[in-house]
Amino acid sequence: MVSAALEAPGIRLDARELLALREGAPGTGRAQPASRRPGAAPTRAPGAGMDLREIRAFAEGDDARRVDPSATARTGTPHVRTFHEDRDDTLLLIVDFRPPMLWGTGASLRSVRAARLAARRGWKAVSRSASLAAISVTAEGVAVAPLAGGAPQMVRICHMLASRHDRALGAGEGAPSLEEALLRAARLAPPGGEVLVATGPEGLAPEDEPALARLARRRQVRVLLPLDMIETASPEFALPIRAGALACLARLRPFDRAALAQRLRALNVSLEVIDHDAG
Repeated sequence: MVSAALEAPGIRLDARELLALREGAPGTGRAQPASRRPGAAPTRAPGAGMDLREIRAFAEGDDARRVDPSATARTGTPHVRTFHEDRDDTLLLIVDFRPPMLWGTGASLRSVRAARLAARRGWKAVSRSASLAAISVTAEGVAVAPLAGGAPQMVRICHMLASRHDRALGAGEGAPSLEEALLRAARLAPPGGEVLVATGPEGLAPEDEPALARLARRRQVRVLLPLDMIETASPEFALPIRAGALACLARLRPFDRAALAQRLRALNVSLEVIDHDAG
């Protein structure tokens, strides 16, 4: 049960507000197939595709059937054509509800804003007939909504996020690493899929980086960072900080997004920062 003191909008996450975000996603009102191929579970790519990627010199292990006669005749050495593989459209949402996300100085907790961001991207994926999965992370561990397709799957994800957020509000103060969620994501998201990680500036610890790098090797990984207003427009005066009997004054600095972007870029991961006043 959630305490009555936490029932205020922006503190407790209501599944209805996540479901209502469907109205703002283009194309979700039309009937759509669950997947561009039969079934909604990830499978091996059916072939090499039809879109030409490049023509390059023949290398050991290349399929001789892909030899390009024109390039071979022009250069005098064997050349082959390579193609982009056919991929099913999949999106995996990872939403961070650990204690460092359960605060905010504006109208909503960072955890609530992270869920809303993920839901918006999920409904957009539904509109393009993508398959969806979700992982939520709390102090108690991870919960998974396995890959499936269509609006019913996104409805399940919305209810799962709301339920897990309620549990996070009543959970302890531990903050487990994201490593387990990232390892589960590597098993859920097929090669070529998209993974969105909605977390805070402190959400990705150095020990998470090896798992994040492995996840990004064959997938498009993006970190969504919903910032609180105090992180984008820090007060100019010092603030009192207390910890038990200890007290001091400290000045807050705006979050350095460039440093995190550079750190993630080295892992082949992109960063999208959403300021507190962004829609």
